[in-house]
Amino acid sequence: MKAASVLVVLLLARVGALYGHRLDWSWWTPIAYLWHDAAVAAVFGLCDRMLVRRPRAMWAIYAVAVAYVAINVPVTRVLSTPMTWPMWQAARGPLVDSIRHYATLSNIAWMMAVVAAGAAAPIVFRGTPASALIASLLLIAAAGPIASAHVATRGLERNAWTALALTAAPRVAPAPVDRNWRAPRGQRRASDDLTWLRGAAAGRHLVLVSLESTAAQYLGIYGMNPDVTPNVSALARDGVVFENAYAVYPESIKGLLSVLCSTYPALGTQAEIYAGAPCESLASALREHGYRTALFHSGRFGYLGMDAVVGNRGFQVLADAGDIGGRRESSFGVDEESTVARILEWIDRVPPDARFFVTYLPIAGHHPYEVPRSAEGLRLAEGLRSAEGLRSAESLALQKSGSASLSSGSASLSGERSASLSGERRRFTTEFDRYLNALRYGDSALGALMAGIRDRGLYDRTAWIVFGDHGEAFGQHEGNYGHTFQVYEENVHVPLIVAVPGRVARRQRSDRVVSSIDIAPTLLDIAGIAAPNSYQGTSAIDDNRRMATFFADYSLRLLGLRDGAMKYIRELDSGRSQLFDLRADPGETRNVADRYPEDVRWYAQKLNEWMK
Repeated sequence: MKAASVLVVLLLARVGALYGHRLDWSWWTPIAYLWHDAAVAAVFGLCDRMLVRRPRAMWAIYAVAVAYVAINVPVTRVLSTPMTWPMWQAARGPLVDSIRHYATLSNIAWMMAVVAAGAAAPIVFRGTPASALIASLLLIAAAGPIASAHVATRGLERNAWTALALTAAPRVAPAPVDRNWRAPRGQRRASDDLTWLRGAAAGRHLVLVSLESTAAQYLGIYGMNPDVTPNVSALARDGVVFENAYAVYPESIKGLLSVLCSTYPALGTQAEIYAGAPCESLASALREHGYRTALFHSGRFGYLGMDAVVGNRGFQVLADAGDIGGRRESSFGVDEESTVARILEWIDRVPPDARFFVTYLPIAGHHPYEVPRSAEGLRLAEGLRSAEGLRSAESLALQKSGSASLSSGSASLSGERSASLSGERRRFTTEFDRYLNALRYGDSALGALMAGIRDRGLYDRTAWIVFGDHGEAFGQHEGNYGHTFQVYEENVHVPLIVAVPGRVARRQRSDRVVSSIDIAPTLLDIAGIAAPNSYQGTSAIDDNRRMATFFADYSLRLLGLRDGAMKYIRELDSGRSQLFDLRADPGETRNVADRYPEDVRWYAQKLNEWMK
């Protein structure tokens, strides 16, 4: 009875999780998507038979099982994955506003429906023959791996319990493999010359800005119209725009490790372990050369172990939301105006004969994409004069995704807007609208920092590196929302601008592939300082071409690389490969892995060794 009831609860949750998704249909599809549910129900039935003399314990376990499945239904509906072990570790206080954002009537209704089914099912299935049911479930579970080889389920076959179990244990066996991970398969020399930037920022102040949740495709300098980041565009006129820059990891904290230490984080690890990891950080290298160093974060260092990444890394001043205060606080941090004001106050205290290195980590752009009411006049700002302007932004996003519609779920790019776009106080209702608005707000804070440095007569004596810590997805690919779960372009292709005002006659663009682990050696290179030998990255302005490698492990274990025009993604658990020619298919809509088997084998071996 309890096994049958668990199965009904899991099947109802499966309906809620798969509703609205495009499924690969074949004779294997039902088994491929349901075998995890069958396995859990069979295990529950076997445990029930073993504990038949302890009915109260089994009813308590049953209640917990139903409640946990119910909690996971809205999570799966929003993120296309049940809660995994890394996701539970990430679900801390700063995400309260994001969680509250999804406490919608439909999500609550789905949870209540699962709980109601769990309460009613034992009555309906009283007297169900145990042996026949368990044998049938075990048969389905045994056929599951075979079915999964024929159907690309993208992890949606997992239920609340199997997703937790499969991600709780260590998933990588380390091995010493010495290779040049980033040597490309094809051309080895860069086609453009950027060596003139070497030492161009010697003697200047240095500013490093990490744009939160900012994919390259949403910025005007990468083709977005209207341009919601005009200050980034203005800064880019004084430097080089790298068209193919990639985050190592689609999440801020371990991604920051790759920037500050020019070191890859490891698959399946928590940021806290990096507190004691060897790291000759960028700030330490600059401090040794006489720079005053500081890092200011509008969020909170306690989130996901960021304090382990930034602590003892050579910053003389570390300030987060708790230190800065602010006119507005959210669960994630404080307003950007307050952070910028604190940065400028610190710059004012730097002696006139000293150079400074300041790192600015804003939070504007992070879900739930809120901005202070005082900034509502910035709502998409000058670029959007009418609804037509916003529709042009949507059209470009659609073109880049190669999709006919991005209207799935609450992260829709389309739909009716209930309020006028005219006037200074504009209200936007879709996730993408609100995201663009948050980018515009963050860009205004960058503009305030640029203006503050210019007002102090320091702009032409300062060099800037502005980059995206990772991207943000809005359904460009099936089930891809947010940033942490996939490695498509919208997740890992980020902006990167190196600006040296007064040294660049006009904006230059480079198509060379670079990575976030290249940022520290690049900044040191333009400052005329040798990079530490421990760095795994190399200067982006040298003469060599390289690949960029990246991975995700919050849900599925995904490895990826960019090699020239080719983008390769490998799903470790299933062994599936995707290969895209981004020159012909920038939206990653046509998998050409079958056409290039030799390339796929070479890339797969490269990534498997890199992972170890």
